[in-house]
Amino acid sequence: MNEPIKWTKNNMPRTDCSKSLALLSISEMEKAHQFHRSIPQYQETPLSNLSHLAAYLGIKGLFVKDESFRFGLNAFKVLGGSYAIAKYIARRLGKDISEIGYEALVSDATKEKLGDLTFYTATDGNHGRGVAWAASKLRQKSVVLMPKGSSQTRLQNILNEGAEAGITDLNYDDAVRLANARASADPKGVMIQDTAWEGYEEIPGWIMQGYGSMSYEAWNQLKAAGVERPTHIFVQAGVGSLAGSVMGFFANLFPGTTPVTTIVEASAADCLYISALAGKLVSVGGGLSTIMAGLACGEGNTISWEILKNYASFFVSAPDWVAARGMRVLGVPLKGDPKVISGESGAVTAGLVVSLLRRDSYKDLRNALGLNADSVVLIFSTEGNTDPERFRDVVWDGEIPSFER
Repeated sequence: MNEPIKWTKNNMPRTDCSKSLALLSISEMEKAHQFHRSIPQYQETPLSNLSHLAAYLGIKGLFVKDESFRFGLNAFKVLGGSYAIAKYIARRLGKDISEIGYEALVSDATKEKLGDLTFYTATDGNHGRGVAWAASKLRQKSVVLMPKGSSQTRLQNILNEGAEAGITDLNYDDAVRLANARASADPKGVMIQDTAWEGYEEIPGWIMQGYGSMSYEAWNQLKAAGVERPTHIFVQAGVGSLAGSVMGFFANLFPGTTPVTTIVEASAADCLYISALAGKLVSVGGGLSTIMAGLACGEGNTISWEILKNYASFFVSAPDWVAARGMRVLGVPLKGDPKVISGESGAVTAGLVVSLLRRDSYKDLRNALGLNADSVVLIFSTEGNTDPERFRDVVWDGEIPSFER
């Protein structure tokens, strides 16, 4: 029998997280979106309305934000890295990011003033590629370290963006520490990491703001589709930066009526789920082995945790079969629904929603969430087939059966 989905309701007492929440205010998200719109390659990614799947599942609506189209990089992560690098360069120029656009950042005058900078990061793939892409576009260098087990395809994609990159023999969290040590030893080095720890919180906050462009777009697209407010949001978490960004945006947007929001992790790296059980932020170690490479993180973002522990409704620990189910459901849609090509980390929330609504074994969680015929669900497909060989193994060849025996 497949490993079961685990879940817990957020019963943690509320604390003051106003500082973290203000970081993700609507005005800050608008500022990030303004910057991203200034990039010549910018295009809004689709919000797919899976109306036939919603009817099949017995809910009112199901919308999927499809990030496989983001800047041609097949994943949302570039939003955070590009914005953080841009804010860093703007500050070095004595400007606020709202005062300077992409063309000024890539100008000869900017390059002459700044000289060569090197942006360091650790990644399972998508974040590093985004940092490498952004650094190259802004005429700077990047160094990207990857944890053991990383895909050769993802490594090559990062190298293709002009980065110095390689796969280490470390897990993700130790690769982050190594990248930070190298950045600290480089007089012109800057760490651009999408997780925060004590003493390193400003740049991760900027990255979370950059991710806000995705939520900002989704909100406007929902309104255009006649939806003023989703009743439920499911968002995946690795270190939790994306989850905190989404949670912060919608908590600011709908104070007092925030949608029921579920944070979904890979069961092999479920530090936030375990933290919710413990009532405090804790870490998980080991190899963090999961097909959801983008979620294989054992140490949570401290900024994000402050938001999630106050506003998230539920935490879910999802085995790999949940992601596999989501990949197949989105990639082979019901007639009339658009196709969404979603990778392992991108599809786990879709797999969870389908499992909750189609399996009586999860009716307790379904009922706790209040999923019913009036529910309008928003999920984020955070990546396309960023590892095509693994994608085919799952979708074509049936690796990781997504049924329960």
